[in-house]
Amino acid sequence: MSYDNNNVFARILRGELPCQKLYEDDATFAFLDIMPQSDGHSLVLPKEPAAVLADLSPAALQATMLTTQKLARAVQQATGAPGLRIAQFNGAVAGQTVPHVHFHIIPCYPQQELRAHARESADPAALAAMREKVVAALAALG
Repeated sequence: MSYDNNNVFARILRGELPCQKLYEDDATFAFLDIMPQSDGHSLVLPKEPAAVLADLSPAALQATMLTTQKLARAVQQATGAPGLRIAQFNGAVAGQTVPHVHFHIIPCYPQQELRAHARESADPAALAAMREKVVAALAALG
């Protein structure tokens, strides 16, 4: 899979498309998935352009993993989920649909079946409310 500078995540990073931003630093960016598998489903991506994990520099990978850990704590606190699924796909045959490295943080609950991904858009008001919860949890965690 080759990198496409016009992929949806590159456009979000450039501010060309809106998102429910949760976190940003010099190397990473995180936001809510608009077609979540579970309430609070979040995405963490490096700002460095790379289609798959093998193309990412060690420094960008380290920064992305640290942000994933930080955001995972906040998402779990904000949602009260007893578990999280952290997922990363490499290549179309593995399920990757956007050619920009990204990690999914998906809250999981007992007896919950995850919704199918990329099937149904979440209510914008519900996403905004979840964003406030996660951002507050990030602030509380420091």
